[in-house]
Amino acid sequence: MDKKLVKEEDAKIQKNETDKKEKKSREKKKKKQFTIFGYDMWRITQYFIIYSIVGCIIETLYGLLTKGVIESRQSMLYIPFCAIYGVGAILLLCVPKAAKKNNWTLFITGFIIGSLLEYVVSWVGECIFHIKWWDYSEFPLNINGRICVIFSIFWGILTIILHKVINPAVDKIIEKIPVKVMHISTVIIIIFIIIDFFVSSFALKMFSTRLIYNYDLKVQGAEDYYEEYLNMYQNNENLREFVDKCFSDEIMLKTFPNIKFTLQNGNILWVKDILIDIKPYYIKIF
Repeated sequence: MDKKLVKEEDAKIQKNETDKKEKKSREKKKKKQFTIFGYDMWRITQYFIIYSIVGCIIETLYGLLTKGVIESRQSMLYIPFCAIYGVGAILLLCVPKAAKKNNWTLFITGFIIGSLLEYVVSWVGECIFHIKWWDYSEFPLNINGRICVIFSIFWGILTIILHKVINPAVDKIIEKIPVKVMHISTVIIIIFIIIDFFVSSFALKMFSTRLIYNYDLKVQGAEDYYEEYLNMYQNNENLREFVDKCFSDEIMLKTFPNIKFTLQNGNILWVKDILIDIKPYYIKIF
């Protein structure tokens, strides 16, 4: 029995030493890797994927609670992603240690970063696609309808919860998955995201062009920008048939039910108010 116990103790000691060596080896590898505030690019990419999916779920639940419908809240055509949450999570996590000092510093950091992110994404949507993703004009203390204090406070609170509760749990889940499996999955998903991004960008431009052309919409600042796409849409019959079939009004409205145009007179025009025969949601609950 004594010999058996000695062998077991030796085995435990050897295992502990092996674990320590592996841990030191991982730490050395991490030090050699390029990191942003302690996170390597693999982990940052994984955060983007995970939080984009979580954001889509959150937005869907928000739509259900506020509007009583199950509708698409994804930011691309095919993958159920809400990319602003993925980008937001990375920006909120990859912050200096000073920002993680206490809950107040985390709140202020989230308040500022979340507000800037929403403003930039909204501005890009209007300037590049001539589409408004959201409009906070009816909320108090808003800036150009792009950001408002209420949602900025939400970003601040979310940052605290993200650092204290959500991200530690996410890290544990990621670390349980074999590294090779996680890396391969990440690469495959990112490839699909890149493809979906370019397809969605083209589809949105052609969808907007079709609406402007068919309904003679006087969209703010779109004359020169849409000239190329109008020529493509009008003069290329094969392309027009492909676009009308694969990116039909119903598909586009159900995927992006809350997009809007800013007209030349400054008024906001909801796309769902143009396409009144198409339901912008999948299921109405209440």
